[in-house]
Amino acid sequence: MYKFVWADNDGNGYIDEDYQALARLGESFVEITEEEIIPLPEGATLTMIPQRAAVVMDKKGNFVKYPKEGWTMGALLPQGYTRTLLPAFINEEKAPLLPLFGYAAVCAKNGELYVAALATDEDDHWNPKHFNTVDLAHRVAELKKKMPQNRLIEHLGNCALEYGCFTAQNIFYHRWEGGIPISPSCNANCVGCISLQPSECCPSPQERITFVPTAEEVVELMNYHLHNDEAIISFGQGCEGDPSMQADLAAEAIRRLRAQNKKGCVNMNTNAGNTKGIETLCQAGIDSFRVSLNSASEEVYQAYYRPKNYALKDVKNSLKIAAKHGVYTYLNLLFYPGLNDKEGEIESLIDLVNECEVKAIQVRNLNIDPEMMSELVNLAQGESLGVPAFLKILAEELPEVAIGNYTKAYKRG
Repeated sequence: MYKFVWADNDGNGYIDEDYQALARLGESFVEITEEEIIPLPEGATLTMIPQRAAVVMDKKGNFVKYPKEGWTMGALLPQGYTRTLLPAFINEEKAPLLPLFGYAAVCAKNGELYVAALATDEDDHWNPKHFNTVDLAHRVAELKKKMPQNRLIEHLGNCALEYGCFTAQNIFYHRWEGGIPISPSCNANCVGCISLQPSECCPSPQERITFVPTAEEVVELMNYHLHNDEAIISFGQGCEGDPSMQADLAAEAIRRLRAQNKKGCVNMNTNAGNTKGIETLCQAGIDSFRVSLNSASEEVYQAYYRPKNYALKDVKNSLKIAAKHGVYTYLNLLFYPGLNDKEGEIESLIDLVNECEVKAIQVRNLNIDPEMMSELVNLAQGESLGVPAFLKILAEELPEVAIGNYTKAYKRG
């Protein structure tokens, strides 16, 4: 049995041996099984979930509200781990929506903390030990001196120091995958957008870029960062809309860059709804696309992305165009336990991957308050099979497709 873990108002954590921990899968409260948990990994962050009443199992096997004063505890996972279950709680008094984080269930066994997650990829480049170092502020200041007219450096410096964004920090560490935001606008209105939310909703964890950089600013930063074949530049960061809205700018920058620098990989993280823009980028020589997707079924996709002028069929067409041009394509699957592991969702996803010749699936934990997902979970068809079964089915049905969490430095083929 896995024991309940809770937090007091001051953020102190406790284990209650009298109650068994429960978790949430979709809309259901469930018991936690051994195949769904691992010891709390290095880099995970414990967090209390305020103004929410925990649901636990008592000694008689009843699912009850935790009778003592205190808050549910969850964990935010480092990259490389896929959440299997959510914390079990109810919002009795309709408290404000939670911040946009990917809360995973936490429990205890023999006095040790466990989290509802599975290790699904390994890349030491994203280990938190490599980031937020004591010299980061100095590095930001030095690059500002080196490129004093480049507004992107000022913006990314704020992302690196204030928001702790790893891809922004990599620009200043001059290594691995670095992000370049280029688009203040978007062609979708995602329920869980992390850079723009209505004032009456939950707070966004990042501020969106407010300007469109010039081609000169983009090329200067790309040319600086792509100094070896391991380096990656990614358009499409958490602090912007969709970068394909600035496809002409990105395409011009890619052409200018490749006229003088053949190193590294140029990637774009996008919803791929702007098919014309995707084709323009393919023709300009982009190396890879990481296409964001919460579902391969039209109704669930529409309900989350709320696209302004495109549909899921346009995303599929963009993926097919990219494959035709030899551009490497990932799916950035915004994964939510109890939704994506439903039978109908799995079937639709497999069909899309095969139809569009997708090369890899990155399973990313969807950062969102569960209350915001209730409608989407109920739209999805079929029974929830659980996350371990979901991952096993993908591996069996898509043996040629890489399943993981990280973007690699691929050159277009």
